[in-house]
Parts: sequence; structure tokens; C-alpha cells
Amino acid sequence: MARILLMTIAYISIIVINSLANILPLNGQTTGEISNRLPVLFTPAGYVFSIWSVIYILLAIWIIGFWIRYKKGEVPSAKITLFFTLSAVFNIAWLYLWHYEFFAWSVLAIFAYLASLIALYLQYSNSERKLTERLPISVNMGWLSVAAIANTSFVLTFYNWSGWGLSDQLWTVIMLTVATALALHIRFHHFDVPYALVFVWAFIGIAVKHGTNELLVTTASLFLSGVIITGILLIKKRS
Repeated sequence: MARILLMTIAYISIIVINSLANILPLNGQTTGEISNRLPVLFTPAGYVFSIWSVIYILLAIWIIGFWIRYKKGEVPSAKITLFFTLSAVFNIAWLYLWHYEFFAWSVLAIFAYLASLIALYLQYSNSERKLTERLPISVNMGWLSVAAIANTSFVLTFYNWSGWGLSDQLWTVIMLTVATALALHIRFHHFDVPYALVFVWAFIGIAVKHGTNELLVTTASLFLSGVIITGILLIKKRS
């Protein structure tokens, strides 16, 4: 019971701090206001960030599931408890670092957050039952994969990185291509459709944000969304 209680406290802490970060807000600015301060091409339209609501609802159901199974004598493993709690700690740490403009440190925090989610994700097998149980982690990890790239792009822009002579548009296309490869890799090796769909959601949001103003980025976003959808449809589960 102590493990489930710890995970519940960690979850509630995430919700409270995330809410206060935008209601107060922390350091007098919301998370989105900071994100929109710089013209980062990899950042999607504002509506895309509503996926956090979906993630938190799914995680709530995931936690409730542990309480239900506890009545049947099942408890989460020590590793699941540890990695989820760490993900909550790094989530909260990222918020503070982001809002107080320690942007370089925020990159470390978001990748630590992503690493803890990957470790949590790997606790689940690819069986049909586990595919359902890991759904909240799949969606969370998918979005953090996108967010980590966007966060890194923001920090590089903030510090006026030259891009080794390549344009922002070309770097964005490169990052979109790498993200697509990652989505298809997880889709193939872990038979994970929700993870890949998160990338489609984000890519379409990037296209919506830039429209005809950044035609190369918009075209690449829509084309690679199609590539991911094709992968979702054509990749079959391995026996």
C-alpha cells in the first residue's frame, strides 16, 4: 500500500504544481508565455499543449487502477514506483527551472524526466494487457519526446546558436525527421500506436502554427505526419 500511496502523492504533487505554475503564475509568467517569447519553429500551436490534460487524466486512471488491483492483492513493483516518482520530481523541477529562466538547466531536467519515463515504460511487456496498462506512459513519453526537442530548440535559440551555418528551417526539418524515425522505431519494436500518434498530433500542430509563412516546415510536418500514419497502418505486430 505504501508504494501506491507514494505514487498517488507524486501524482497529486504534479497536478498542484502545474496548476499553480499557471494560476499564480510562477515568477509572474505562465509556461506558454515563456515558450512563445522566441520564434522557435519546432514549437507547435498553442492548442497542441492541451495534450497535458489527456496525459493527466490517463495517469489518474492508471493510479486508480493500482488501487483497484491492490484489493486483489496486486501491488506495483518497486521499479514502477521509483521511476514514476522520479518522473514527478523531474516534472516539477523542470517547471521551476523553466519559470525562473534557468533554461540550460531545464534541458537537463526535461531529459531526466524523459529518461525516467523510458525506464518506467520498459517495465511493461508488449502483451495485449500490458499495452493497455502502459497507455498513459506511452502518451506521456511520446509528448516528452517532442517536448524535449522543442525545449532544446528554444534554449539553442535563446543562446543564439549559429546552427553551424544551417538555417532554422533546415534544422527544424532535420529535427522533424529524427523525431519521425524515433516514432517509427518505437512503433515497430514495441507495437506502440499511441506513442506514434502523439508525434502526428504535434507535427500537425507545427503545420497549423506556421501555415504558409514557413512553407518548408509546414510541408515537412504534414509529409512526415503521413509517413508516421503509414507506419502505424502497415507495421504489423511481430509474433
